[in-house]
Amino acid sequence: MRVKWWKVAGLAAFVGVAATGVVIARAERRRRAYTPEEIRERLHARHAEAADK
Repeated sequence: MRVKWWKVAGLAAFVGVAATGVVIARAERRRRAYTPEEIRERLHARHAEAADK
């Protein structure tokens, strides 16, 4: 049984899209885990670090 190249390419594209969705969902979950106070503290720390340079 021969597998046509377009089936393999379609499967690879599907796997790529699924993997990208997983990465985006994981990053979004990590981003939303911060409280507003934590975000504010991180921004102030980054600003202070940038001002020191």
